[in-house]
Amino acid sequence: MELRHLRAFLAVAETLHFSRAAERLGISPPALTEQVQGLEVLLGVRLFRRTKRSVALTDAGQLFLRDAGPALEQVERAERTGRLAGRAELGIVNVGFAASAAFSGLLGASVAAWRQAQPQVELRLQELESIPQLEALGEGRLDIGFIRPPPVLPDGVATLVLLREPLWLALPQQHPLSAQTAIRVEELADEPFVTPDAEMSTGFYHHTLSLGRRAGFTPRLVHHGRDLVAVAALVALGIGVALVPDSLRESLRLPGLTYRPLAGEPLHAELAAAFRRNEAAPATRAFIRQLRRQARSAAG
Repeated sequence: MELRHLRAFLAVAETLHFSRAAERLGISPPALTEQVQGLEVLLGVRLFRRTKRSVALTDAGQLFLRDAGPALEQVERAERTGRLAGRAELGIVNVGFAASAAFSGLLGASVAAWRQAQPQVELRLQELESIPQLEALGEGRLDIGFIRPPPVLPDGVATLVLLREPLWLALPQQHPLSAQTAIRVEELADEPFVTPDAEMSTGFYHHTLSLGRRAGFTPRLVHHGRDLVAVAALVALGIGVALVPDSLRESLRLPGLTYRPLAGEPLHAELAAAFRRNEAAPATRAFIRQLRRQARSAAG
């Protein structure tokens, strides 16, 4: 049985007129008659009583009609769903993000632009640090990640830099260095540092070590926070100093906390999107294209 058999049967059952049913379907009356007769042969039963003046459903036809209509509706609904998914207009995209990505505004802008362009595609957001995001991407549990480079990428995963922002020093408000307008890196050699609880190869842990190498010292890491908000809170409590991105400085104000720029050549932190190189899902590919447009716009 084919869909054309169901459509032919339903058109005749609804109009009880072969010529009008054929016109509705855009086919000739003989072609419609052939399809209905073919369906009756397949089922082994007469569905219509036909005379020169009338067409009526048989008892078998009435029973078949009860299920044929919903069956065709279900198939057509599935067909529409498949077409929408193929055009990236329907589906689910699982997005991970480092907590610091929210402060830049870039994550919010990306989500808002996507929801406006593709309102039927569901975004499922999950806050994760960069390394767990990359693991989830490699295992297929995430589709897009907003991470803080530089990470070691799993096979088949690529990144796209979306934002590059200067690093500032967060320090307690009563700290002696807070009286300066800019702080030389050498002055931090004996300072205790607070960093996010992450691997040394990524994000602000990496930036803190790079800062020390610039001035020939190894930073003294005394405490870790779960994320940059926790780090800022620890700094405000006087535990130490920390490197933070400019977006955090602009967004987060805490009692006892202040920010100062670093003197000399600025250090920068990047925010990047991570995704599978050979992504197959149309909706995820469409999201990646949107992120590429955002990156070009930011660079231009």
